[in-house]
Amino acid sequence: MSNPSDTVGHRPSQVIAVANQKGGVGKTTTAINLATGLVAVGRTVCLIDLDPQGNATTGLGIPPKLRDNGSYQALLDGRPIADVMIPTGIPGLSLVTATVDLSGAEVELVGQEGREFRLRDAIQSRATGVDTILIDCPPSLGLLTVNALVAADQVLVPLQTEYYALEGLSHLMRTIDRIRRSLNRSLTLAGVVLTMFDRRNNLSEQVAADVRSHFGTQVFETVIPRNVRISEAPSHGKPVMLYDHRSPGALAYAHLASELLKRQGVEVRP
Repeated sequence: MSNPSDTVGHRPSQVIAVANQKGGVGKTTTAINLATGLVAVGRTVCLIDLDPQGNATTGLGIPPKLRDNGSYQALLDGRPIADVMIPTGIPGLSLVTATVDLSGAEVELVGQEGREFRLRDAIQSRATGVDTILIDCPPSLGLLTVNALVAADQVLVPLQTEYYALEGLSHLMRTIDRIRRSLNRSLTLAGVVLTMFDRRNNLSEQVAADVRSHFGTQVFETVIPRNVRISEAPSHGKPVMLYDHRSPGALAYAHLASELLKRQGVEVRP
């Protein structure tokens, strides 16, 4: 089996996995709109859709005829990410698509040599020409998510401000720690971003306070609000930042992109 030091190849400046094993926390929405926000301030980005549901692919308006070569081919056929990236309608943003074929990838990968390193090797095998790769993980902690965490430099965790949020987060943190100890020593936490926040709801305020008390400055200052425009945008095949750039949701994701880059010491253009 390969290990993290076996392959020395080309890497973008940053690989970030957007992960949470709970569904419905705004993970794909965050991946799409964070990618768009990074592009808006001058970064070039590739978003890898690693979820068999393919919501990031649909949410960026990619038609079925353009989805044949994507993350499945990178994982199972060893295709370099640079070969399966396709342009989106957003300048500076590329996408690696997902199809339902990915649902069988967990089983198919089990017998593969170095199965945990397939995505990392696909990213490293050829220069992508982008500043940042974002990986939209499936809502589980299976082999697809393990591949994302092994390939990543950092993990960004969207967390819905609802009951049981911390319980699920502690499980994810234990998984990240195991990956760090055994498969990817350089993996760090980019931060926790609170999503679906409703200031009219006392529970949202309480969950936010609890998360900040546990994780301190690892929680982003930017909070993503509940916003109808965020919910509407995917049905139009657009990020909310293009669907309605003045909406509270779009403005929040713009702030999140700037805060992420500031944490990484990257100068944000005006």
